[in-house]
Amino acid sequence: MSNTDAGLGGGIADLEPLALQKEQKAWYWYDWANSAYVTTVSTVLFAPYIIAIAKEAAVDNRISLLGLSVAPGSLPSYLVTISTIISAIVLPLMGPIADRTANKKRLLATFAWLGALSGSLIFFATGSNWQIGAVGFFLANILLGASLVVNDSILPLISDEENRDRVSSRGWAWGYLGGGLLLAVNLALVTVLPFGLSTGEAARISMLSACIWWAAFTLIPYLRLRDHEPVLPPVEGGKHGIIAESFGQLGRTLRELPRYPVALNFLLAYLFFNDGIQTVIASASTYGSEELGFGQSVLIGTILLVQFVAFGGALVFGRLAARFGSKNTILGGLVIWMVIVTAALFLPEEGLVPFLLLGVAIGVVLGGTQALARSYFSLLIPRGKEAEYFSFYHAMDRGTSWFGTLVFGLVYQLTDSYRPAIFALIAFFVLGGALLLRVDTARGIRDAGNEVPAVI
Repeated sequence: MSNTDAGLGGGIADLEPLALQKEQKAWYWYDWANSAYVTTVSTVLFAPYIIAIAKEAAVDNRISLLGLSVAPGSLPSYLVTISTIISAIVLPLMGPIADRTANKKRLLATFAWLGALSGSLIFFATGSNWQIGAVGFFLANILLGASLVVNDSILPLISDEENRDRVSSRGWAWGYLGGGLLLAVNLALVTVLPFGLSTGEAARISMLSACIWWAAFTLIPYLRLRDHEPVLPPVEGGKHGIIAESFGQLGRTLRELPRYPVALNFLLAYLFFNDGIQTVIASASTYGSEELGFGQSVLIGTILLVQFVAFGGALVFGRLAARFGSKNTILGGLVIWMVIVTAALFLPEEGLVPFLLLGVAIGVVLGGTQALARSYFSLLIPRGKEAEYFSFYHAMDRGTSWFGTLVFGLVYQLTDSYRPAIFALIAFFVLGGALLLRVDTARGIRDAGNEVPAVI
């Protein structure tokens, strides 16, 4: 580490190894906290619940959303689309503010607690009152994205370049474990329906529990993380001065982006392969039910299987990255994704064992590729602007996440089969991998002013 880096207030050189490890362990808990909300609410329970509530309020199978007449079954998709578009606009504006904030843990907790509070509004969506649930989910989705920008920007502050892959992979692993544990409990509640609960009541309680889990476990990073003084110079004028200067900083960063072409090339590669990953996950249940004929119990079991396998997969990928480098390991993961979508093309109808094996394969690469993408990108961005660049990273993730679903939908419409639709996603992994091959890791790390790890 250079003398300049060692002199940064709150920098990683100022922390003793034991204190650094404590911070890393505290940081893992935020993945544990928010993943429970993502799995229980966003992935499994919200869509079917809000559709059922909206159908109660529908007139001629239509409801009014922002003045538009939409079918109840389309409501979750519209809410996700609108919130992701707004997130793609808002997150880059928030990044510079986070970079000028020493107390990042407070900013992280604020977004998390407001997100959990917003998500809790879904509990009050009963009868035909779908609007309060829609508002709660919409706000929670935006606030979750904001919290993830801050959380990811803390990674370079608590780990050096040599350990970044390991720390990021363990965070993802904890997230899958925490999300899987609560999801198992909640799915048992929805399936067994104890104490005379209805399915709707069990779903509401489960989604509320995920919000409480998110808020409660956020206390751990809030209490145990340290303040890290910003690298960017302080701004006079209090909060208003910080906000004004932060917006000016965003403009300056947009102009200087061409100075970091390697980071931009990686973002372009990430756009493609991450969109492929997200579309496979989003479409897997539809493929399993509509094309392969599996019932809800098999799909639920497969979701849980993927969650727990992903816990081990993230750890394995972290170790592989230590030996072969994160770029090569990500590329290996993309090859496995290509095999997965190719195998899905030939899965036999109601073939349970092949379907479960495919779920295991997805779990192995799911957490690993995403965790290493996060740590790899952190090596390519300049110190002091972590939140700003991670805001672009998440804006890329959210703002372009409709490409894959569009291709999936168009291919299905043209062929009337989900098999070629799922196979068509191989293009995203091929393009993402080809672009990633062109990324010059060593140059990108040097351009950003970071230390080049022994293995890249």
